[in-house]
Amino acid sequence: MIRVVVVDDEALVRSGFELILNAAGDLRVVATAAGGDAVDTVRRERPDVVLLDIRMPDVDGLTVLRELRSLPEAPTVAMLTTFDTDEYIVTALRSGAAGFLLKDTEPDQLAQLVRTLAAGGVVMSPKASRSMLRAHPGPGGGSASGADRARVERLTGRERDVLVLIAEGLTNADIGTRLHLSAGTVKDHVSAILTKLRVTSRVQAALLAERAGLLEAAGRAEEPR
Repeated sequence: MIRVVVVDDEALVRSGFELILNAAGDLRVVATAAGGDAVDTVRRERPDVVLLDIRMPDVDGLTVLRELRSLPEAPTVAMLTTFDTDEYIVTALRSGAAGFLLKDTEPDQLAQLVRTLAAGGVVMSPKASRSMLRAHPGPGGGSASGADRARVERLTGRERDVLVLIAEGLTNADIGTRLHLSAGTVKDHVSAILTKLRVTSRVQAALLAERAGLLEAAGRAEEPR
């Protein structure tokens, strides 16, 4: 059973997510909370996944995120937002969020996205991530800075293959299936990728890969000739 806490300032959003997720046999919303009660609720319930509103009137969602990520057994946290170009999303991803969900996500997709989060995958719209990276290219100026490309070039060919699939949101198990690798081998590749890129999360690795142009290059390679 995947344990979930939903944090949002609107009771209607909380009850809606609770209803949808509890209808899945393997998911259980163990608590919902407004922003001010979020950290205490998570400490008490110890969920696997937290869905956290990025904009709340009583407390800043980014502040809550940082507090949750500092807990001894930090849960996976994904941000909830209304707009896929929310200006705070890149900051949240760099602060350790495992992705983001739009509040109008289709009910039949929501449960699968939470499962992906619980399994260590990245939940992030490729279209939205590209638009955000154009707006927030990060240090170095351009969206494909030389520094980012140099960090990606430290990876082996297989590690670059794995990084592309991380950026597509695949879990370790899915990557293993796609590349015909064992779970242990994929885990080793992911660890090496994070170390070589000098990032601390899969999402940060995905953002760097996008910024370095790796995903665009992978897309061109897959185009039919």
